[in-house]
Amino acid sequence: MLLMLVDHVRDIFYLHAQVRDPMDLSVTPAALAMTRLTSHLCAPIFILLTGLSASLYAARHGTGSGSRFLLTRGLFLIGLELTVVNLAWTGQILPPVLYLQVIWAIGLAMIALAGLLWLPRAALVGIALLIMLGHNLLDGIVLAPDQDGYVLWSILHQRGLVDLPWGVARTSYPVLPWIGVAAAGYALGPYYALDPVARRGRLLALGAAALVGFLVLRGLDGYGDPSPWQAGPSLGGTILSFLNLTKYPPSADFLLLTLGLGLWLLALFEAWPAPRLAWLRVFGGAPLFFYLLHLWLLRGLYALATAAGLTGASGKVELGSPGQLWLVALVLGPPLYLACRWMVGLKRRGRHPVLRYL
Repeated sequence: MLLMLVDHVRDIFYLHAQVRDPMDLSVTPAALAMTRLTSHLCAPIFILLTGLSASLYAARHGTGSGSRFLLTRGLFLIGLELTVVNLAWTGQILPPVLYLQVIWAIGLAMIALAGLLWLPRAALVGIALLIMLGHNLLDGIVLAPDQDGYVLWSILHQRGLVDLPWGVARTSYPVLPWIGVAAAGYALGPYYALDPVARRGRLLALGAAALVGFLVLRGLDGYGDPSPWQAGPSLGGTILSFLNLTKYPPSADFLLLTLGLGLWLLALFEAWPAPRLAWLRVFGGAPLFFYLLHLWLLRGLYALATAAGLTGASGKVELGSPGQLWLVALVLGPPLYLACRWMVGLKRRGRHPVLRYL
């Protein structure tokens, strides 16, 4: 969540230096590309933990209850993306381009998981692996807007524009691979019935297997990512090219790297003394609240800076370096922490069903 904050500061306060792709190494400074690279952990871990949380919920309340909760929460998130989230990004109720991003993808993945969770665990694991590691076989299927199935394929696997009565919708997060990630997270649930030492061992082993798989596939530079890596003019440039993976939709290499690191982080954080992570759990206790609040906070700060005349030659508010992006995020962290602590307390005291969704 905090890495996402840094990336969204980049989105808002680097408008003067936006490029088509912040990981396009031919036009993006290395420091900015590295800043963007850190945020690649966010979406895969969000969606893996979505599936894991659903598994723990179903273990406590039953499969049927878990399925219903996934369905209703998924629909809620889709509605939120179409309204409040897009309003925060664009400032318009009916923007000419409606962006269907990570909240939309999580919502659709939850709806799919509401059906998949009824499968035996072995079948669920098989489907998750098949989707995550095999979906790049579908990269060659590219439909034009006038072809049958274009809208559905744009939602599932092909980033595209879908016509709306007032404009277009941009399917920024094709959802098929994310369904596999959510299913993988659900399959992790039984690990949390094990003793902590055994669980950490399995998480570390799974993470290691994913990272080895990434190194092999990426090293062979064939299947695994549609964008091959190239040797750069320096070791740093070569490493950046090697790690410059496709996120939309997330390639097999992208998922192996990010989920491998994510599994290691799960094991690491669990091994740390609990008091040292108490502050971090506050953010995790109100994730959707944090997401909405930080978007509106960034939008408000940008509007205030613009009104105060703090604009550069481009006519936009300009941060001068990637280091300043991290500094702004560091400054915003404490007030967001206080807000999340308040929300966590409210959720513990309150019984309104809406609070469960925040």
